[in-house]
Amino acid sequence: MRILIALSFLLAFSFTGVSQRSFFEHSDTLNKKRAISISTGLVTFWAGSMIGLNQVWYSKVEKSKWHTFDDSKNWLQMDKFGHFYIAYQEAQFTTDLYRWTGLDDKKCALIGAGVSIGYQTTFELFDAFSADWGFSWSDVAANTLGTATYAAQSYFWDEQRIIPKFSYSPTEFAAIRPEVLGSTFTESLLKDYNGQTYWLSFSPGTFFKNSGIPEWACFSVGYSSHAKLVGNEEYYLDPETNFGYNSQRELVLSLDIDFSKLPIKKPWLKAIVKHFNYFKLPFPALIIRNDGISGRGLYY
Repeated sequence: MRILIALSFLLAFSFTGVSQRSFFEHSDTLNKKRAISISTGLVTFWAGSMIGLNQVWYSKVEKSKWHTFDDSKNWLQMDKFGHFYIAYQEAQFTTDLYRWTGLDDKKCALIGAGVSIGYQTTFELFDAFSADWGFSWSDVAANTLGTATYAAQSYFWDEQRIIPKFSYSPTEFAAIRPEVLGSTFTESLLKDYNGQTYWLSFSPGTFFKNSGIPEWACFSVGYSSHAKLVGNEEYYLDPETNFGYNSQRELVLSLDIDFSKLPIKKPWLKAIVKHFNYFKLPFPALIIRNDGISGRGLYY
């Protein structure tokens, strides 16, 4: 649920004003009207999403006193990679929004980092008063690391050379425990960690500027899980088939494209295409697990 809300946060303003080419031109100085509109929009969405989330989700769960919950060993840490990914994207997107207003780059990065940490921490505060969950320090750590990854690259390199991305492909494991891993495509997209892969894409061309390697051409390293059916247990025995599943970590090596580095001259088109960096493109991949190495002609 929280991933869906956070993705909505990222996409809420992404394609606003596509028909207005001047919309995509950054202001040379602080444009107060833009700054007010962006700030108002963010605050409205933040408050509205949390009110809505409370009504449709947290109001239906059992409440308790504020407490913490250690879930750092659950789901082979796949959910932590999700926190890292979302926090990074929120920091980047918010920073880009405020750069559009003409605000100083360093101030934009600080605002982006603050919004990312603040927005994700709000979820943790809801969890802290829910009997089945709790305030997770490991979630906070993942959120902070994701935000810091964006901020550090902006500060030291003035560009993003290492880009977190996401991909998903349905698996056969959701059908084994649909009540946990999802019974529909949308539910499994959010719940089935076996189908999710979190990536770090990077181009050698951004590190070696005179190498002749196009800066949009990337290598990508992904992390996923395989046969993970229970959050805090590594083995699951299917009562229907009496077949046992041993969970495994999965490392994936592949290729990718950095859409923000494509040589697109039109600002309005470049601004739109950049948002495709949220997701990893399907490419051939090498998959490394405990039980061996395999290849796939097209990895989603």
